[in-house]
Amino acid sequence: MSQLNQMELQNLRHLIGAHETAFQKMQSYAQQSTDPQVKAYFQQSAQSARSTKQKLMSFLG
Repeated sequence: MSQLNQMELQNLRHLIGAHETAFQKMQSYAQQSTDPQVKAYFQQSAQSARSTKQKLMSFLG
C-alpha cells in the first residue's frame, strides 16, 4: 500500500476516533438497557463500531 498523505492520515484518525466514541456510547447504552431486544441491538452496534475501528487502524500499520 502506498504512503498516506497528511490529509488522509488526519481523516483516518478522525474516523477512528469517531468509531471509538460510537463504541463507548453503544456499550454504555447496552449496559443501561433493560429490554433484551434493545440491549442486543446496542451490543451489536458496539461490536460493529469496534470492528470498523480495527479495520481502519489496519491502514496505519
